[in-house]
Amino acid sequence: MKRERGALSRASRALHLAPFVYLLLIQTDPLEGVNITSPVRLIHGTVGKSALLSVQYSSTSSDRPVVKWQLKRDKPVTVVQSIGTEVIGTLRPDYRDRIRLFENGSLLLSDLQLADEGTYEVEISITDDTFTGEKTINLTVDVPISRPQVLVASTTVLELSEAFTLNCSHENGTKPSYTWLKDGKPLLNDSRMLLSPDQKVLTITRVLMEDDDLYSCVVENPISQGRSLPVKITVYRRSSLYIILSTGGIFLLVTLVTVCACWKPSKRKQKKLEKQNSLEYMDQNDDRLKPEADTLPRSGDQERKNPMALYILKDKDSPEPEENPSPEPRSAT
Repeated sequence: MKRERGALSRASRALHLAPFVYLLLIQTDPLEGVNITSPVRLIHGTVGKSALLSVQYSSTSSDRPVVKWQLKRDKPVTVVQSIGTEVIGTLRPDYRDRIRLFENGSLLLSDLQLADEGTYEVEISITDDTFTGEKTINLTVDVPISRPQVLVASTTVLELSEAFTLNCSHENGTKPSYTWLKDGKPLLNDSRMLLSPDQKVLTITRVLMEDDDLYSCVVENPISQGRSLPVKITVYRRSSLYIILSTGGIFLLVTLVTVCACWKPSKRKQKKLEKQNSLEYMDQNDDRLKPEADTLPRSGDQERKNPMALYILKDKDSPEPEENPSPEPRSAT
């Protein structure tokens, strides 16, 4: 009886150990899988140049791998599919003559375009029934930044004026980020200095003498950087009168204007002014009515038309004879 019970217990133990033994046997078989690695996860490319999406795979199989590169979109776009380095099927028109595959599964994209930017996924498999390795690489494509320049309406400004604006302008460059410098150093936080949402435009309100300095801007993107030449902003000091008026003296100005508007001269001065004006008016009229009879008339047609008048005038002009002329002395004979 005891022997039968011992045999049954040994049999039950063997049944419990059977699954573990099976797993050990499976694990001893060679596992054909693909492991993919990549030295970088983000690549910055330049328009017109090339970008290498570098990967490396390892596998226990000696068969050639099946490689598939896709550009992930709402609907994935197949860039290329190959067995080893041999392309399968026909490439899309926008990838023709721009694709090159390497034995390790890496992809070289030439003549980059802005539309090439995105997330690329590679799948590498050895056979249909084995594990497939996957890897993603992000690619950015940008246009280099051209040299920026600071644009300003005027490089001179008066102290305590309302504001002046600086604009950081450049012709080329994608994804720009802007930094403003004052005397070669980043601007400090100041409530008077306002930046546009993209930080391209700097506005300084209520200008002070301390704002007289050199200003420049730096523009950056993932592949390049540009710095403008400095622009000198000159701040001129306001007069003391302006400062007084701008700080409350405007009340004094209004008072002076009101007094001048309400002032009237006294009656004696008013009569004197009226008499002086009337005398000046009479003198002007006398000058206009001055007779011109004493002037000699022009010779010509007027003399022929009125000879009597001419005779009278000429007679007036001729010297009058003396009333008692003295007799000439007679010579002795």
